[in-house]
Amino acid sequence: MANIASQKKRILRNERERDENRRYTSAIKTYFRRLEAAAESGDAEAVDTEHRELVSRIDRAVRSGALHKNTAARRKARAARLRAGAGSS
Repeated sequence: MANIASQKKRILRNERERDENRRYTSAIKTYFRRLEAAAESGDAEAVDTEHRELVSRIDRAVRSGALHKNTAARRKARAARLRAGAGSS
C-alpha cells in the first residue's frame, strides 16, 4: 500500500473505474448472449430489439472509455452478422 495520500486516492479511484468498466463489458457480453439466444429462437422482432439494445450498450461503453472504438466496431459487426443470419433462417 502506498504511503503518499494522493497515491492512496489514486488507487481507490482506479478500483472504482475498473469496477465501472467491468460492469460495461459484462453487460455487453450478457446482451450478446441474449442476441444469440434470440437468433436461435428465430424470433425476428426479438432479434431486432436485442440488437438495438446491444449496439446502444456498446456505444455507451465507448463513450465512457471502457471499450476501444475498434473493439466496439468489431463487436457490432459480429452482432450485425448474427442479426442478418437470423433474418435469412
